[in-house]
Amino acid sequence: MYTMDLNADLGESFGAYNIGQDSEMLQWITSANIACGLHAGDPIVMERTVGLAQQRGIAIGAHPGFPDLQGFGRRNMVLAPMEVKAFLLYQIGALAAFVRSAGATLHHVKPHGALYTMAARDRNLARAIAEAVSVFDPNLSLMALAGSQMVEEGHALGIPTIEEAFADRGYDQEGNLIPRSQPGAIIRDPQVVAIRAVQMVRSGFVQAVTGEQVPLSFQSLCIHGDNPNACAIAQAIHQAMVEERIVLRAV
Repeated sequence: MYTMDLNADLGESFGAYNIGQDSEMLQWITSANIACGLHAGDPIVMERTVGLAQQRGIAIGAHPGFPDLQGFGRRNMVLAPMEVKAFLLYQIGALAAFVRSAGATLHHVKPHGALYTMAARDRNLARAIAEAVSVFDPNLSLMALAGSQMVEEGHALGIPTIEEAFADRGYDQEGNLIPRSQPGAIIRDPQVVAIRAVQMVRSGFVQAVTGEQVPLSFQSLCIHGDNPNACAIAQAIHQAMVEERIVLRAV
């Protein structure tokens, strides 16, 4: 029997700016990664999104990123590992306060954007992230790119680690996500993404943009909540998984 977690990055609206369709997305996913206020989100949005996730029984995760509201956390920043660790603790703590006040439990931490992609290859950044999670709560899971340095550092510190893959993103032949600026980086057709998701779960491989079949070991599939087709993609993946008798549940 195949099982799979579907996660999405949510709570990324802030102030007068509305990003994504969080309440609709929560119909189709099993885990939510909620922005913590530095790359996106604000206290009101954080509290509301935690409440919505709790009502639906969705696993709640913190989604910390670089302090880069203007760039949506997708611009590379040069920070010392100790700074990265401090910024993560700050953000995890903020979301955890809303989780606690809602009577819920914080389930995992997943870094966002440029921090995520940089730490996938940079051992020092990966160690800083894993240390922040471990210091905050060693029972928290670290959600990270399958096969990345973050996964290795999480294992090294003995914290639970969830490896994730992306059905709506392009991969290179080494199993890394290709930059969003390159052709094929983002797949927007819901049916194409759904077929790709089922194939990834059943085969344990993903097709790179260059055609190779790349092996991946993962327990969660991510759907980007800020994609204009996010709800349609989430629904298509959910329905395809159900039709293929793949059990959907949080890790």
